[in-house]
Amino acid sequence: MPRRHDPERRQRIIDAAIRVVGDKGLAGLSHRSVAAEADVPLGSTTYHFATLDELVIAALRQANEGFAKVVAAHGGLTDTRLDLPAELAGLLGDWLAGERTGVELEYELYLAALRRPALRPVAAEWAEDLAALLARRVDPLTARALVALMDGICLQVLLTDAPYDEEYAREALARLIPPGPVTPSRRPPRSGAGRN
Repeated sequence: MPRRHDPERRQRIIDAAIRVVGDKGLAGLSHRSVAAEADVPLGSTTYHFATLDELVIAALRQANEGFAKVVAAHGGLTDTRLDLPAELAGLLGDWLAGERTGVELEYELYLAALRRPALRPVAAEWAEDLAALLARRVDPLTARALVALMDGICLQVLLTDAPYDEEYAREALARLIPPGPVTPSRRPPRSGAGRN
């Protein structure tokens, strides 16, 4: 019997991995559970993803795309005429207002990097990309601080089941932005600078 060509199989395996993590958590993820969910032979999962880390990396990259789409929809992040804290607070609101399971899944995959070092570069991608985008409006240190605060606010909402408070987020984010004109090229002083 000739082998059936299935160009979508790799994507179906990634989608199945995301569903497995959504249903059973990361602990329930295995090549076998994903093969059953994707309705493919077990050998197909190991053919496309030799290790579970490779599969989790692919799932994490796809999950990161969800946040990237929300960021792309907020074109105002680089528009200097718009209130950056309000834009960022709105961005968080839009993301958290989406499918709650999807947001939780993204964080579960993101936090998996704590125990799986191979995932760390991929987990850091979304934060680095957002900081690079924000560095068009503020200095790089402030951009990183804004991303860290946004990450913390999202995590608190997810962990406490508290409703997202957009006004609180806007005010907190505004406190990180230095007053007066800020040029993106301004670099913060290095720690220990000026000491002999």
